[in-house]
Amino acid sequence: MVRDQRKGEARKERILEAALGVFSRRGYRDAAMDDIAGESETSKGGVYFHFPNKQTIFLALLDRMASLLMRRAESAIEAEPDPIKRIDAALLMVLRTFGDHRSLARLFLVEAMGAGREFNDKMLEIRANFAGLITRRLDEAVAAGAIPPLDTHLAGIAWFGALNEVVTHWVLTEDPEPLEHHYPALRDLLRRSIGVSGVLIEDQPTDGTNNGS
Repeated sequence: MVRDQRKGEARKERILEAALGVFSRRGYRDAAMDDIAGESETSKGGVYFHFPNKQTIFLALLDRMASLLMRRAESAIEAEPDPIKRIDAALLMVLRTFGDHRSLARLFLVEAMGAGREFNDKMLEIRANFAGLITRRLDEAVAAGAIPPLDTHLAGIAWFGALNEVVTHWVLTEDPEPLEHHYPALRDLLRRSIGVSGVLIEDQPTDGTNNGS
């Protein structure tokens, strides 16, 4: 029984990995379940056993990226005691995560838009969750006296919007520089928007980062 479950999970993972490649090459609208079955070396019935249609596969990939981003951002935040550095750490971790998963980033930020009502609702939910994460961290910084009082809800939306645009531009650029290289300038811009100036030299990204796949 346990062995069958493991085999099922392995097949499901293989299908998702294959779907990521198919969606990245062909786009959501032109991708077909037959393509995913062939890419995953799984029968069409095997694909349908785990996912009734390509919509559920796409939503599963969106959930995967959102969960990965949130988990890594929260982990980076917990490691920093300073309220400003907590926000900086979350920003850097999100850039690194997108940078390491360029194909998922493209699905997340480009392919999902306009793919249908259910995808739009999912993206609104994800955006609200991340904007909420930023808002909570800004609230902590205000309470600690690290930044002046401000509309943290609006700031959270604006910060996520800025991050979204930077990553989307990177995704759509052919042969871009590593995404993490944008971190110092983006951080300085966002800091200034909440009344904090100055860039910390020790937090500059190191050389040798990659731009994902």
